[in-house]
Amino acid sequence: MNDQTLPPEYLEFAEELADAAARVTLTYFRLPLEVENKEAERFDPVTLADKGAERAMRALIGERFPGHGVLGEEEENIAGEEPWTWVLDPVDGTRSFISGIPLWGTLIALNDGTRPVLGMMDQPFTRERFVGDGSSASLNGRPIQTRACGKLTDATLMVTSPEHFQQPPYSDLFDKLAKEVRLVRYSGDCYAYCMLALGLVDVVLDPGLKPYDIQALMPIIQGAGGVVTRWDGGDAQNGGDVIACGDPRLHARILELMGAE
Repeated sequence: MNDQTLPPEYLEFAEELADAAARVTLTYFRLPLEVENKEAERFDPVTLADKGAERAMRALIGERFPGHGVLGEEEENIAGEEPWTWVLDPVDGTRSFISGIPLWGTLIALNDGTRPVLGMMDQPFTRERFVGDGSSASLNGRPIQTRACGKLTDATLMVTSPEHFQQPPYSDLFDKLAKEVRLVRYSGDCYAYCMLALGLVDVVLDPGLKPYDIQALMPIIQGAGGVVTRWDGGDAQNGGDVIACGDPRLHARILELMGAE
């Protein structure tokens, strides 16, 4: 593990990045907006809000920390000369964004070369800013914590979309969990993970995530007392099939059901 200390100015700079992205995204939210589709086989929307917000954040990083790397959803990755890399998702939840639903957010992570050590989810429309460093987490400066939930029968489970669980083995796993949990809710994207950190959701399950989908959320959930891994129990920072739980006991139980060692 990299033992370098996180400089305090990096949190202040992450706040600046979030503010810059918000000035772009709020210009477009709930207004007529042209939507492009990034993929031929399925609907994967991108808008001027996504592109403009990431461009604004990249410009600030280039000015302030030109030696840092940048990994973002919408533009080419930049390898830095220093260990630090900013991991950006300007609008996580673009489908909600274009539908006028505020279940989206700007994700900003700082990776020290071994792991994400700072994470921020900013929802500028609702004026909610979640921040975590792996040791603590907060919402608008107020400390937050996951809730105790050791049993599936007491748990609330969230998944982004049921379409992700229509084929085996995903459908088999989802059916197994959905039959046991108290409540299943859909949609949410990054917002669902933050509700887990806030102690209102117990499990979030997502297949096929990218690094920029999850890195900012990991220090928030971990700082609030939760656990984030791949479905096989491994490190989730590079994406893949990801599970987050507010209670480590519940996480262990679900991994057991998944057959992870």
